[in-house]
Amino acid sequence: MNIEEKKNISQKNNNVIQNLILESREKLNISGVIDVLSFDDTLVIVQTHLGILTIKGEDLRISKLNTDSEEVIVVGEISTMSYSDKSLDKKENSFLGKIFK
Repeated sequence: MNIEEKKNISQKNNNVIQNLILESREKLNISGVIDVLSFDDTLVIVQTHLGILTIKGEDLRISKLNTDSEEVIVVGEISTMSYSDKSLDKKENSFLGKIFK
């Protein structure tokens, strides 16, 4: 990725507001979600407007998924949240993409 592409991504990201609200390390409310890429009881991976967000923990489950409002709520014992700069534009590899294929 060259410098111009990074600047364009940075400018686009400046207009995006994303909230992560973690309550008692048991409930995570995420806004700005584009897609749920993968999930199981120890790992949830979501694509957001600001990059790929990985949530790790135990007994994780998605209690709310609303693609219209771009909101996801993850509940369980949350131990780690981390962003990756990798953007995955392949919807066919996502969980929802596999369902609607």
